[in-house]
Amino acid sequence: MKANAADPAVTAAPAGQPVDLTYAADKALPAVVHIKYVQNSKVKTIEMQSDPFSDFFSDPFGFFGNPGQGGTQKRQIQTPKKTATGSGVIISSDGYIVTNNHVVEGADELTVTLNDNREFSARIIGTDKTTDLALIKVDGKNLPTLPIGDSDKLKVGEWVIAVGNPLGLNNTVTAGIISAKARSLGANGVESFIQTDAAINQGNSGGALVNAQGELVGINAMLTSPTGSNIGYGFAIPTTIMNKVVADLKEFGTVQRAMLGIQGGDAHNWIDQQKEQGKEVDLGTNEGVYVSKVDADGAGAAAGLEEGDVITAVDGKKVTKMSELQEIMASKRPGDKLELTYLHKKNKHTKTVVLKNAQGNTKVMKAADLDVLGANFREITEAQKKQLDITYGLEVIKVNSGAMKEAGITKGFIIQKVNDQTIKTLDEMQKVVKSASTSKEPVLYIQGIYPTGKKAYFAVPLEN
Repeated sequence: MKANAADPAVTAAPAGQPVDLTYAADKALPAVVHIKYVQNSKVKTIEMQSDPFSDFFSDPFGFFGNPGQGGTQKRQIQTPKKTATGSGVIISSDGYIVTNNHVVEGADELTVTLNDNREFSARIIGTDKTTDLALIKVDGKNLPTLPIGDSDKLKVGEWVIAVGNPLGLNNTVTAGIISAKARSLGANGVESFIQTDAAINQGNSGGALVNAQGELVGINAMLTSPTGSNIGYGFAIPTTIMNKVVADLKEFGTVQRAMLGIQGGDAHNWIDQQKEQGKEVDLGTNEGVYVSKVDADGAGAAAGLEEGDVITAVDGKKVTKMSELQEIMASKRPGDKLELTYLHKKNKHTKTVVLKNAQGNTKVMKAADLDVLGANFREITEAQKKQLDITYGLEVIKVNSGAMKEAGITKGFIIQKVNDQTIKTLDEMQKVVKSASTSKEPVLYIQGIYPTGKKAYFAVPLEN
């Protein structure tokens, strides 16, 4: 009988023997891609302090304003073209690729190069800044893929390889072990990193962390180093988080994030803080998530959680710190049921609750497009800037039925700020609409000016 080389039981090294990672590398290399990021040069108008003396010697066409009179002047500058590189992992033969959000964010062009040097243009399917994950797509067929493993089954001390394109070196494999699980570094909103000493350097971002059986167990995300180069601390996003984010981005275009409606941190950290203040506390445990705040209308409140309680398990799985709770919550959707175990005044309670989204319901949340506003926009002209003494804005050039008409915004109004964010381009407007539509308060607070010079302020509710 022939042994199947793809069978993990056959390829796994015998106990006590050196681990052979050649099979894992052979499986991973074809499925890990090089991603080139390009952000094109753009023209921006900026305000800068005027030097009354230099004005006489500067290019008279390089500024707008009053030369020789001091104050401020408006200059047009050309931003440099930006290029960067990263890595990605092909997860389906029809061209879906997982990478980091920070590898693709703000890109005008994305070029994907496979291990066999085939090149593809890629488009962004969806991004999630909270977990630093992104899903992109190339038009291809029968592309090499990497099977997805269960990161929950990883053990500290287990051998893994990191595959990517570090420091401009394509198709690089480094080896190490799992150093720790469920690490939190305070860099993203949701974190439960796998820590490894497999060398991860700049350019490795978005690449694969692979176990000895040739399965994807994490997406390499970052390194912690005072020099910017590897010193033995690399971090990867586990597949338990990746699977849910990818599924949501594919189906909805945005992540369906379930909320427990609490704030808190590691119980042992809170105990240490109290001891530093000379206070002795007894929570009934030294492990778990200390609850410092409970939203009145959240799932946590429905379960009976109160400030000072300690969450010790979710769905029967022991929870020792906040990053473990975040990893579990990252796999849930609004409407899912969750069994919560916690200590209240050292007494154990277990309750089942229904999770909600940021807006307090269980509906599917989709990021709104500009279409929801029922209006057309364009960036203001130089003539409008001079006439109204402004440097930026989006003019409303047409109003149809929709949110803006209902709010009372009419043709000709110039939008300058939305939800306290400066709006200079259609892209900036799109981003703030998407962000607001999936937030706890789906409203646009719009500030701007009419062609007469009159300033106005509107609240525009967004229908989910």
